[in-house]
Amino acid sequence: MQELVLRVAERLVEPVSDALADELGALAVSVEDADAAGGAEQALFGEPDLPPQRAAWQRSTVRALFTDDVAATEAATLLLAQDWAVDVHVQAQQPVPDEDWVRVTQSQFTPVEITPTFWVVPSWHAAPAAATHVIRLDPGLAFGTGTHPTTRMCLRWIARHARSWPRVLDYGCGSGILAVGSALFGARAIDAVDIDAAAVLATQANAASNDVTVRAGAPDLARGHYDLVLANILAKPLTLLAPLLASRLAPSASLVLAGILQRQADGLHRAYAPFCALEVSDQEEGWILMTGIAGGAS
Repeated sequence: MQELVLRVAERLVEPVSDALADELGALAVSVEDADAAGGAEQALFGEPDLPPQRAAWQRSTVRALFTDDVAATEAATLLLAQDWAVDVHVQAQQPVPDEDWVRVTQSQFTPVEITPTFWVVPSWHAAPAAATHVIRLDPGLAFGTGTHPTTRMCLRWIARHARSWPRVLDYGCGSGILAVGSALFGARAIDAVDIDAAAVLATQANAASNDVTVRAGAPDLARGHYDLVLANILAKPLTLLAPLLASRLAPSASLVLAGILQRQADGLHRAYAPFCALEVSDQEEGWILMTGIAGGAS
């Protein structure tokens, strides 16, 4: 394997990346801040719900991986020959040592503690000795591996309030981790819905690998009322979904909302006030968990 390292001006990052990936045979392309290690390092992306501040760094390093040095040299030659590539400069062309990429990838995902006795554990790891409840889950295409604070807070709430909920709805289920977690703690009929077909497939696979029953599908699968409604999305869609999610709550049902930054709490309070009084019941790394009981409108 050969790596081609380029210094690219901000305005050219996208066309250079596209050319490398689509026309010049790169196996993989990545972009990073060329000043990441110094005092000129700049944040690129905004907070959730906010647009990116810019499309690329002012000085970006583009790394492209090729099968061999001939392919890398040819790609560099063709790229630099373009009239528009005047601000593209080759920084290095170097061999990449062969590695066990599966092992390297797996090493990045280790067991995640939710509580001392409740863990999310990849399939290639043994569960901790103290774990009495374990979700077996590997990273995949859908959001939700237990590593993000919003997911951990939802799972913690489930563990701390565990009971035999007759019906549970996981709205925006992603990997299905919350649906699986509620099943492990006593829930019976569980519906998990998502607009992403990949999420539905991931939920079905994760439910099967944990030997629990979850009915997964598109949002129109959700019908009737539920005793627990979980939604780990983001503040803006949670605000828009307030009437819909509230309509799915059975009398005295629990509503658990996540994907919310601390500064967004007031907006969620207002959106759900006609249906139930939300409170902040957990917080971690700037994210909060908001919960309420159906019928307790403020």
